[in-house]
Amino acid sequence: MLSFIGRRLLVAIPTIVLISVLVFFLQKLLPGDPVLALAGEDRNPEILEFLREKYRLNDPLYVQYFNWIGNALTGDLGVSLRTQQPVLTLLAEKLPVTFQLAIMALVIAVVIGVPAGIISAYHKGTWIDWLANVVALSGLSVPNFWLGIMMILLVSVKLGWLPASGYQPFTDDPLQSIRTMLMPAFVLGTGLAATLMRHTRSAMLGVLQSDYVRTARAKGLSEKRVVMKHALRNALVPVVTVITLLFGELLAGAVLTEQIFTIPGFGKLVVDAVFNRDYAVVQGIVLCTAIAFVLMNILSDALYRVLNPRMSDQ
Repeated sequence: MLSFIGRRLLVAIPTIVLISVLVFFLQKLLPGDPVLALAGEDRNPEILEFLREKYRLNDPLYVQYFNWIGNALTGDLGVSLRTQQPVLTLLAEKLPVTFQLAIMALVIAVVIGVPAGIISAYHKGTWIDWLANVVALSGLSVPNFWLGIMMILLVSVKLGWLPASGYQPFTDDPLQSIRTMLMPAFVLGTGLAATLMRHTRSAMLGVLQSDYVRTARAKGLSEKRVVMKHALRNALVPVVTVITLLFGELLAGAVLTEQIFTIPGFGKLVVDAVFNRDYAVVQGIVLCTAIAFVLMNILSDALYRVLNPRMSDQ
């Protein structure tokens, strides 16, 4: 297993290098001048030239890239042009927020999606299967921003059950933190639940038609034991890998959801950075989330091998 992970990490290095190149050079294509945004109304040419020299923006692009990636390898992702804070410090502040939102959304998705997929597969061709598929299709089709606004209107404005927006750190007040995160986590979790339901249903349908399931039924085992022990155990192997990848997507930031519910996570940070032409922050966020997604892919492959010992370590 360690050799497999080591090989995957080596293969991931060129991918990460390519990502860093794309992140750096594509952001240069964005409209606007960060120095003009930083200078504000004071457009004194001497000040503008001083700022360009300070942030080394007059260097050739390839020199700027190698300076940036060289510093990134030492943990220095630059300094925010707007707040003058190190980008790494900003990321460390926002990571717990996005991580909590991702965990809660994933729990909701698993609690809803996996049982729905099992029930739908077991009752294939019945009205239960039809209803589950309709609900899953609705979950995939409804935009997160619309569902979020509707939930704020109903749950917060009309009923007053949960806060409409904001964030409370979990370490300060765990209960209030969960209350503020519950609606945005549900908005994200419903879409993921629909995806998990479809994958679970597909995996269960394949397993329920396998020979060992028919053998277990022929031995007189109860239907519950056949489904839960023999079928589900094998069907969850691909589902677990899907869950891992979905978690990586969540860590990349739920931009619209965080904007709607005013959650100070990665998504809101990157939107604010783009509007403010804070390119160092944009580069740092995109690079870190891309690396996180690559690592989650490697973890997904490793989990697949753990759950499916028949796979040889090649």
